[in-house]
Amino acid sequence: MATELLFVYGTLMRGFGLHRLLAGRAEYLGEGEVAGLLFDLGAYPAALPGEGGRIRGEVYRLAGPELWQALDSAEGSQYHRGEVGVRLVSGGQVTAAIYWYVAPLGGAVPIPGGDYRAHAPARSIHHR
Repeated sequence: MATELLFVYGTLMRGFGLHRLLAGRAEYLGEGEVAGLLFDLGAYPAALPGEGGRIRGEVYRLAGPELWQALDSAEGSQYHRGEVGVRLVSGGQVTAAIYWYVAPLGGAVPIPGGDYRAHAPARSIHHR
């Protein structure tokens, strides 16, 4: 994969647990949206490609290619890294990597509006 950009929509975003993998090793470029559907799996979300909705997230420029291995490991076998067109909130379009969910959804709950940040604090199926 040639891109050095990454679109994140869940626990890799600022303020969530896995963001520590990006902190100091990736430059925040801003917010964006991609075509797809977002689901709540409990402790983290799942993104599926498609034109049926929009997923909101953040775009980062990785400092170096060595970070991909750490990210791939953190995401695990349930996610596959692909490329996606991202519409930047600030204007313009970029191509970035994204981690699509590839395992069964089970009892996953759709996240209305595709915004995990707005959904996670109040409505997560894992939040008590």
